[in-house]
Amino acid sequence: MKVDLAIINAQVFNTFTKKFEKKNVFIVEDKFYYLSADEMKEFQAVKVVDAKNQYMIPGLIDIHMHIESSMTSPSIFSEAVLTHGVTTVVADAHEIANVFGMEGLEAFFSQPSVMDIFYAIPSSVPSTTPELETTGGYIGVEEVKQLLKHPKVIALGEAMNFNGIVNEPDSLIRQILRAVQTERPFMPLEGHVPRVSGLELSKFLYAGITADHTHQSPESIYEKITNGMFLEFQKKSITPENIRVVVENQFYDYMAFITDDVMADDLLEGHLDANVRLAIFCGMPAEQAIYCASYTPARRMGFQDRGAIVPGFKADFILLNDVGSFEIGSVFKDGKLVYNHGDGINYPAVKPDFPEHFYKSLHCRALTTEDLRFKVKAPEKAVVNVIQISEVGTFTEHVQREVKVIDGYLDWENSGLALMVVMERYGKTGSIAYGFVDKALNEKGAVATTWAHDHHNLMVMGTSSEDIVIAQKQLLDMQGGYVVVQEGKVQGVCPLPVGGIISDAPIQELGAQLKEVRQAMIRLGYKNSNEIMSFSTLSLPVSPVIKITDKGMMNVRSQMMIPLVEGEQF
Repeated sequence: MKVDLAIINAQVFNTFTKKFEKKNVFIVEDKFYYLSADEMKEFQAVKVVDAKNQYMIPGLIDIHMHIESSMTSPSIFSEAVLTHGVTTVVADAHEIANVFGMEGLEAFFSQPSVMDIFYAIPSSVPSTTPELETTGGYIGVEEVKQLLKHPKVIALGEAMNFNGIVNEPDSLIRQILRAVQTERPFMPLEGHVPRVSGLELSKFLYAGITADHTHQSPESIYEKITNGMFLEFQKKSITPENIRVVVENQFYDYMAFITDDVMADDLLEGHLDANVRLAIFCGMPAEQAIYCASYTPARRMGFQDRGAIVPGFKADFILLNDVGSFEIGSVFKDGKLVYNHGDGINYPAVKPDFPEHFYKSLHCRALTTEDLRFKVKAPEKAVVNVIQISEVGTFTEHVQREVKVIDGYLDWENSGLALMVVMERYGKTGSIAYGFVDKALNEKGAVATTWAHDHHNLMVMGTSSEDIVIAQKQLLDMQGGYVVVQEGKVQGVCPLPVGGIISDAPIQELGAQLKEVRQAMIRLGYKNSNEIMSFSTLSLPVSPVIKITDKGMMNVRSQMMIPLVEGEQF
């Protein structure tokens, strides 16, 4: 019998025993056909690859991630992550949907890719309500019903409006949940469930949300899994203490590794493979880590054709040089070599293609220093509300500080705080909101972006009025991205001209630009385990505790607005 490919002398991972067995693997077209310890001379292979005892494992499957977080197109993203052994992803494209709505989703769906890209319906566009944040696009019940018919759509993306899910039976997110449960009753419903426990956790589960990917602790892991919630571990949840809970309780079947957000500069170093390596380092047996990056995510999403090396499944696999270090030798997609270490990608690059107007999406005016002066009634000092960032993760705290008043104006530039400005950029309202940020910058300068979770309005933060104005103008000139200014000079830029959130540059170029921005932020004093993500999520009004949109600062749980200065409005 003729077969297309034979992989001989491989240590093949058996998903069901979680052991490696020396086998020969025969592939017909794009599927595994037969596995045998024998030579099987009756098979004539068009091509034979001698694995020489390399370790053969299923292609990695990432079921919760956002391509836009890597600030690149699906086509370029596919090329980048295949080198890291990722052969299937389920992307929640709610970032492009927040900017361009259904048109943005269709643009993503139509982009060619070698890897398999499936999609989750963005359930929260906007993440809260139009009254609390302005977005360019909107996904309501009717849009969800249209998306349910798309062949690439296989899940509902992270439901994240806490109030809407827990306290408001007629909220948009509850309407969306009911529509999906009616039209596609067995579709996985993904959740964004940070710091939720007890009765509130039960309310999430009762609404049909059965997975969470947010930052976990040993206590939350045990409570959520024992209450029936599937957990998706991103990098910040892969710690020795968290992995210990999984190992001690044999929770492997109820979890998977995912990436959620990987910045473009980090993507040059690793993707889901990096999280597998981290899990092994933190104490998870390598075989179980492979299982949780291939089979359990496949089962969660209902895939019946991938996640294991067995007859009839897609021939997506990796040849590892070493299991413990997870060193990738080569990657095969649909039975074809797509990447070989040392040789690079084994197919022609695909160029992204977006509508012309996607490159001209910023519609707001230039700031002036006069916009950054705040006249107050207090004679000497005013009490201001402040977003206090942390050095790890994206959670914030609400604190208050006293700021001197000079000649009737806040002397914020000498307060030790940074001023945050969020401008509506879609040409709808022209609204501008202000906030103060603590533990952000300790040098004179500014950081600006249009990559502001999830509404993606223009956001600029600085300790100097002049630098804020310079950064915002540079951002307008290049139609979006990241800008860092220090003492009047631009120190780092990363253009994202497609909707203000996507670059069509090669990933190596994009990664280098973002790294430059990151280093410039560090020089300004920004301290966080992920400076870019920390800054970009200061605008995410569903991530605890206090965040800012173009409508103002708000308490995430109560969704009540918080004034810049106590007792005054601007």
